Amino acid sequence: MALAEADSGYGIDLAAIKDEVQKTLSPLDEARHLPGEIYTSPEVLALEKERMFMKDWLCMARLEEIENPGDYITFRVLDEPVLIARAEDGEINAFANVCRHRGVEVATGQGNVKEFSCPYHGWLYDLKGHLQGVPFMKNVKDYDFQNCRLKTLRTAVWAGFIFISFDPDVEDFEDYVKDFDNAFGMLKMEECRLADKLVADLDCNWKLVVENFMDIYHVQTIHTDTFGGAIKLEDFNFETKKRGFFSAFYDAAPMVIGQKTLFGKMPWMDKYPESFACTGIMAPNLQMFARCDDAQPFVIWPLAPDKTRVIVYTLMPEKNFKDPEFDKKLKDYVDFMVQVVGEDEGMVRSLQNGVGSRSFEPGPMSHLETSIHHLIKYNLERTFG
Repeated sequence: MALAEADSGYGIDLAAIKDEVQKTLSPLDEARHLPGEIYTSPEVLALEKERMFMKDWLCMARLEEIENPGDYITFRVLDEPVLIARAEDGEINAFANVCRHRGVEVATGQGNVKEFSCPYHGWLYDLKGHLQGVPFMKNVKDYDFQNCRLKTLRTAVWAGFIFISFDPDVEDFEDYVKDFDNAFGMLKMEECRLADKLVADLDCNWKLVVENFMDIYHVQTIHTDTFGGAIKLEDFNFETKKRGFFSAFYDAAPMVIGQKTLFGKMPWMDKYPESFACTGIMAPNLQMFARCDDAQPFVIWPLAPDKTRVIVYTLMPEKNFKDPEFDKKLKDYVDFMVQVVGEDEGMVRSLQNGVGSRSFEPGPMSHLETSIHHLIKYNLERTFG
């Protein structure tokens, strides 16, 4: 892979970066981890925003989160305000959450409305973003109020998840999701319901979070009190493909206190053993984790060079919700995941502190870090290529 040598326009010397990451780009048995500035630099994050997050498909939310006409939910994607709403006809629309007058956000949080009213000057928009009314503008000339609309973003739906892209020329979504769907479509997440949504803010760079959740090397050290003891590292095999994608299928225990399923297998997973487990990634922000009895995708959001938000969706089949002890049993799944994330939380904070130290020198990579090496090379090409 060749990295560009010209200045990036973001205050970064790409030629210097190229020299620093050459060992990372080497074959795995010769590779070294990335230099610390890749995880600490605001300029690197600015490049990642423009060249990845503003160009790719991003996983945003579950359909259940805007289930009814008029439901909406808002986000900030690296300081870009986003509004997603379900219209009266059920259509999902995504917009830049920026009024066409002065730029104020026309909605905040999450809720249900018949229309969006800008809180600053009262410009009204319907659920598809079309301008419906403007007060005190009769004097205005040469402005097309009739066709004025909130800036629209590309949208797609896969497995019950809503995706958006800021880039009108983004790759066709069906091509983008193909490898992920081939690997994990059998989980039938579109037939699952949202059982729980866990949000955790971690004190580290977003790439350290992604790499940590991919890192099978650490599970028998950090996660001995949760799921680590049920995984055999010698049986772990990775499949890697384009765009940094990887998938892995292996034996493990259900992600619940006691590590025995409390609901039984998901109906469509009946042919798989109770020890079934899988993981994978669709760059830049969706990571898959699943067992025979539930799916727990993680959505990752950079907040700052040293701040990351992780959203864990626990998805279960409809039959589970009919269990009279559903709430009690679900708590054991949620509490287990809280413990797992807590085990990682202190470690990724220490990672961030370490890579920011002048004493940090990147070390070698294990064969158990195959997927991390694969994704890092892809991210470098996207960011600096």
